[in-house]
Amino acid sequence: MVHKEVDPRDPELRIQRLLDPGSVSLLVERTDCGMIAATGAIKGNRVVVFASDATIKSGALGVAGSKVIVEAYKEAMSKQLPIIGIWHSGGARLSDGVSSLDAFGEVFQSMILASGRIPQLSLVLGPTAGGGAYGPALTDIVVLAPEGRIFVTGPDVVKSVTGEDVDMASLGGPEAHSKNSGVAHVIASSEQEAFDEIRDVTALFANQGHMDTDLEDLDLSVFVPPVSKRSYEVHPLIDAILDKDGEKLELLPVWAENMTTVLGRFGGRSVGVIANNPAHIGGVLDSAAGEKAARFVRTCDAFGIPLIVIADVTGFLPGAGQEWEGAVRRGAKLLHAFGEAVVPRVTLITRRAYGGAFVAMNAKSLGATRVFAWPNAEVSVMGAVAAVRVLHRRILADLAPEQREAMELELAAEHDKISGGVARAVEIGAVDEIIDPKVTRSALARTIAAAPHRRGDHGNIPL
Repeated sequence: MVHKEVDPRDPELRIQRLLDPGSVSLLVERTDCGMIAATGAIKGNRVVVFASDATIKSGALGVAGSKVIVEAYKEAMSKQLPIIGIWHSGGARLSDGVSSLDAFGEVFQSMILASGRIPQLSLVLGPTAGGGAYGPALTDIVVLAPEGRIFVTGPDVVKSVTGEDVDMASLGGPEAHSKNSGVAHVIASSEQEAFDEIRDVTALFANQGHMDTDLEDLDLSVFVPPVSKRSYEVHPLIDAILDKDGEKLELLPVWAENMTTVLGRFGGRSVGVIANNPAHIGGVLDSAAGEKAARFVRTCDAFGIPLIVIADVTGFLPGAGQEWEGAVRRGAKLLHAFGEAVVPRVTLITRRAYGGAFVAMNAKSLGATRVFAWPNAEVSVMGAVAAVRVLHRRILADLAPEQREAMELELAAEHDKISGGVARAVEIGAVDEIIDPKVTRSALARTIAAAPHRRGDHGNIPL
């Protein structure tokens, strides 16, 4: 007997790969409409899934296929379940004409009404164009497989309109969306890894767990150089704070690398971690970092995921380029996101928190649940040396170069005493407590566990 080989693009096969074995149940009868939907489980958590049928007209979506997605959203919203879309679609079906565009609009409306109410996740496995590109873009998390492509218009149209010669991968592949656009939150190295990653992130949203405050404490200071001018990677510090076992996923790892955003488990509970990364442009805030962090804050707040903010920042990146890119407007997004967030959110200042960046990294004045600082942390309008160069520029200008450095250090020490630094911040309530790095994990856990667990009442617009 000759067995017909199953097409790896078959949507039922892809749904079975995603969901727990034996849990798949089709939501609607399968037709040739280009889309199927099912219910099932991921790590024991009930979910709704829809998948493009790329074996028919390259997954192009018409009126009937769009209705399948709308029905999937109705099911997910009625049961308050996460919904996952598996995308491999050429966009609107030309044979359906303008009706397919109207149907796509209904899909988008379903997604928008569900925004911030139920987790929406996208797994992009192949080329996804036109309306099929905006589908994933409206969701909370986008995971892109190596063969995934996301673009509004394909290479042929681009060339005919602009004359630009570009292939699918360069236009909308993993490199384009990991470094340049910020569209894809997770770039998988293989298709199987893409399935694994979407399962992990679904579990973090669907089963958030409960905080265990009986945690092992570690000396976290070993992960941060004591010299404030030395750069370092923040990832080992984040790894040491989070649970060793359990799901963990960094979002947008190579877009705005000076800001690190991680979903993981801490004390068994889902948390979001936001950290300045001094290994990249000193960890300063720039326009892209503000936007990246703002979306992450709003995502966590919408679904009741507590936030841990690790601040080691000297300010905002200066320059005409930054101002023209909208540093003020995009940085304001982060201020707004923190200011409206109601989830437990605790800040840890490890080394430095200067100027407006001190406020932007979840300051007490923006409603932070609690702000901790390590004993040697610096909190000020700017670094002491930079401050005295402004305040005492005439005195310093009259000195010989060999005397200037010593005088700067002397004046800086005096400035620290006058300005108050972290001690003054504690005095006015801008910092709640100075804690030893050795007890940081338990202090964070107790704060999160004691805070009221709420979630924001807002959508999750793609910022």
